Amino acid sequence: MQPIISVSGLSKTYASGFSALKSVDLEIRRGEIFALLGPNGAGKTTLISIICGLVTPSTGQVLADGHEIVRDYRAARAKIGLVPQELTTDAFETVWSTVTFSRGLFGKPKDPALIETLLKDLSLWDKRDSQIRMLSGGMKRRVMIAKALSHEPRILFLDEPTAGVDVELRKDMWQLVRRLRESGVTIILTTHYIDEAEEMADRIGVISKGEIILVEEKIELMRKLGRKQLTLSLQAPMTELPASLSGYALALAKDGAELVYTYDTKAERTGITALLQDLANAGIRFNDLRTSQSSLEDIFVSLVKDRR
Repeated sequence: MQPIISVSGLSKTYASGFSALKSVDLEIRRGEIFALLGPNGAGKTTLISIICGLVTPSTGQVLADGHEIVRDYRAARAKIGLVPQELTTDAFETVWSTVTFSRGLFGKPKDPALIETLLKDLSLWDKRDSQIRMLSGGMKRRVMIAKALSHEPRILFLDEPTAGVDVELRKDMWQLVRRLRESGVTIILTTHYIDEAEEMADRIGVISKGEIILVEEKIELMRKLGRKQLTLSLQAPMTELPASLSGYALALAKDGAELVYTYDTKAERTGITALLQDLANAGIRFNDLRTSQSSLEDIFVSLVKDRR
């Protein structure tokens, strides 16, 4: 299946000489939820803005559902919905007229039933006649999402969509995202809440200093890069580790009352089996054990740190 978004050799250098993107290659699969992660200033918003036709690239090519974003701008843009970070809309218009007008900008015929469904899905129906200026920040964010979906795009960009919104809206939004994906819409999101990416995304891309440093299936990424820890609660505290255990990544914790073994998934079976045998040979006994695994946030921080 052809990717719904194809980015090839994309670069952006501003007049000041700042290079925001450096020869980015990226493909987004049709119907997936793709999370783009990166620290502030990494190039996430610049990349999204170029794909959405808001910023002109210096070099490279972007195809949106087969349409080149510069030469075939109208067709490409009609495929895309964008929810930007900033809440930009006419403060004195009503919710209903704002969303309806946004649909009309793309040459779509009026469809009151569709607008009604959108507003109900986003818990905005009771506010349909309210002016935007009278809404809370969370409600304004919902309006931005309704505007982005009003022309029925097949690609939806969510740029930090839950920044500064309440827990209820976050839950509502992710329920809507799941429904959209089930209907065939491709979702690309950036977020500072890495737990959201860990829960929602099919694939993860990491960008740092204008370069894509990793694109991986979420499950595979966590399997390959996720570190695990085995913590043993010792029967008797220890002050130092015996020399026979020097080959393991071991550390004493809680004043010697716990022994922590750090390992990767490749060494999971053989490493733990060998360790437990060597502990028994060394006369070290334990009362309890537990395991933990690094989160996507731990992996992300590690990747960016290594890149720097």
